[in-house]
Amino acid sequence: MSPPKEFPKPPFPKQSQSLPGSSKTMQPEPDYGEDSYRGANRLTDKKALITGADSGIGRAVALAFAREGADVVVSYLSEHEDAKETQRLVESAGRKCVLVPGDIAQAEHCRALVKKAVEAFGRIDILVNNAAHQMTFDSLEKISDEEWDKTLATNLSAMFYITKAAMPHMKPGASIINTASINADVPNPTLLAYATTKGAIQNFSAGLAQLLAEQGIRANTVAPGPVWTPLIPASMPADKVQNFGANVPMKRPAQPCELAPVYVMLASDESSYVSGATVAVTGGNPLL
Repeated sequence: MSPPKEFPKPPFPKQSQSLPGSSKTMQPEPDYGEDSYRGANRLTDKKALITGADSGIGRAVALAFAREGADVVVSYLSEHEDAKETQRLVESAGRKCVLVPGDIAQAEHCRALVKKAVEAFGRIDILVNNAAHQMTFDSLEKISDEEWDKTLATNLSAMFYITKAAMPHMKPGASIINTASINADVPNPTLLAYATTKGAIQNFSAGLAQLLAEQGIRANTVAPGPVWTPLIPASMPADKVQNFGANVPMKRPAQPCELAPVYVMLASDESSYVSGATVAVTGGNPLL
């Protein structure tokens, strides 16, 4: 048996980026599972829509879904170069990939996104609401009205708009997976707006699972701990980036590839009785 893979641990090089951030300039670059993920036909011919799939968790999920046999719509803001790399990874697995740029903080774009997914694939079998915005503030006074509104619109309202628009195109057996965070249960005070949305996402998902059960559609939540994605150097001070993930029991952040198998599990027909759950991927930190 091979020993477990060694993933990077802090301290990392000090680094910062402007939002929304880019994968290729990170040190080290995130591991998306390019060389490690092996599919097993668990999502054969399923059609998936993933928000925030240009990089980070979303890219790893897109890659894994493709290697499991799914076609993918990649929703992203404006990171065209990163999105094209995600498309390359999906297509190299022999699956179709459609790129849809735009701001999901806008309700009309959310509806247009779903329309484009249905035009491309005819239906939506898997919806992954994953895109998120965050910024770090050390006092309440520094959070502007605009920042608060942007965070809620991107992280929470978009989930409602996209899910509502997708519902007529989802059949029994379909799966909705929403990305929350350990911040839903253990909020970081410097991520106040972000943590607030993540608590709401967990509640939304739990209620949605009950609401959709009779339609045969499942809804679940993934709650990551620290994950090494472009959002980190783009939204945190360089000294915090340097030691990111050092405070969890595993003493490191997750790589995006370590999240993807959980999304595959929740998307697959093998999870037919799993709905209303929150799956923690936190490096040993318990949810409260």
